[in-house]
Amino acid sequence: MTQPKDASPAPERVLLTAQTAREFAAALFEKTGVPQPDAAIAARCLVRADLRGVDTHGIVRIPGYLKRIEAGLVDPAPEFVFEPVGPSVARLDGRDGLGFVIATRAVDHALGLAAEHGIGLVGVRNSTHFGMGATYLLQAIEAGYGAMVFTNASPAMPPWGGRGELFGTSPFAVGMPAPGSVPFVLDMSPTVVARGKIRKAEREGRAIPDGWAVDAEGNPTTDPGEALKGGLLPIGGAKGAGLSMMMDILCGVLTGARFAGDVGDQYKVFDRPQGVGHFIFVFRPDLFLTAQEAAARMAHLVKTVKSTPKAAGVDEIFMPGEIEGRCEVARLSEGIPYRRVDLAPLVEIAKAGGTPLPRGL
Repeated sequence: MTQPKDASPAPERVLLTAQTAREFAAALFEKTGVPQPDAAIAARCLVRADLRGVDTHGIVRIPGYLKRIEAGLVDPAPEFVFEPVGPSVARLDGRDGLGFVIATRAVDHALGLAAEHGIGLVGVRNSTHFGMGATYLLQAIEAGYGAMVFTNASPAMPPWGGRGELFGTSPFAVGMPAPGSVPFVLDMSPTVVARGKIRKAEREGRAIPDGWAVDAEGNPTTDPGEALKGGLLPIGGAKGAGLSMMMDILCGVLTGARFAGDVGDQYKVFDRPQGVGHFIFVFRPDLFLTAQEAAARMAHLVKTVKSTPKAAGVDEIFMPGEIEGRCEVARLSEGIPYRRVDLAPLVEIAKAGGTPLPRGL
């Protein structure tokens, strides 16, 4: 009698549709007490990062958020009250809720202020990590508005000339719609690389490039584990370090959030909430010109940039955010490729809590 052959090994990657990934992510948040509407917001923000190829800020980070909820450091269902400061300005105490929900609602509020007054500014304190900064730019752009979205973050790099972590990988995110053309979506860290890419390299067991980080003694390192004990390097030397300090002033000093190295690391600090601050500014593109004129001028800018003579070896000039936008279109059609090893912690959490798994996992 012949023995049955062993089943073929599962492929290293699995394709999930955006809808499937969102439903799975939302269900995991709901299991920890996050209300369904808020769980859907968090899931949508994380999956959008995956759609755009920013896998370091996608659903693979869910276990960290759930751990802080279960530890009582993130409130799964806070009540938000926007306090008016002026006709077009408001402040919000995030009450240690999920940063995705806080920032999404802050942008919504700023959009309402901008619709009435031309501009809307919301300062947020007592928030938590809010994921990919471009998420909130796109929220404004898709409503027809421009936006600047800043956040401070836990210590990751020293001030210029110093040693030891102090300022964060706080993203500098600016967006502008371009109807009929390619929107401007600039989402950049003042460090050479986001810390999420260091963590990803550590998970995958590979070295990081020279020039990304230093170890705890301030020496250059290609070991991601040592880099996470040390600090990241700023873009442009003192200029990048200055940008990170600017984020700390806008998002921390001015809002009442933690600042000057006091923002908690979501992976290391478990004796208190993070205390993150956000600075969210939304504006109508037709503040100084008609909407038609503004759109035409943006289209001209995009066309001029993309038609500039190319440097040797360059096939196409891209607008900031354009590559990610194309990735999103492709992954919406073809599915999002996830490494099974990265999804394994989510599968374990789902099985422990009785959450149904997507087909194929």
